Amino acid sequence: MGIVPGSVRRFRSEPNLTIPHMGWNRLQLTQSEHPAWQGLPPNPYVYFVHSYYVDPIDAKVRAATVQHGSQTVTAAIAHNNLVAVQFHPEKSSDNGLKILSNFVAQVKSSYALSS
Repeated sequence: MGIVPGSVRRFRSEPNLTIPHMGWNRLQLTQSEHPAWQGLPPNPYVYFVHSYYVDPIDAKVRAATVQHGSQTVTAAIAHNNLVAVQFHPEKSSDNGLKILSNFVAQVKSSYALSS
């Protein structure tokens, strides 16, 4: 969409690697202090269903990565007021509910500040 400069890439084929990447995997939080991650355990499990990932030009916008096969790829980006995730928080049990709750709290806080 052109909001964050970069590319969308497909996973590279590897022996014994399933594409699409489906199932539970641990996040590596690269922006560990981001409000979306507050109250989560270290390296929380979340649920993925994807064949593609975002590869931003500016690595600082990566909020989390995930390992699939030998590939470490972007699982979430955060920049200014933008937060986007590659995984499915609504299917990610308690961790996903916490992320969604954190997101709602962040939106409410931003809205209260702008009112």
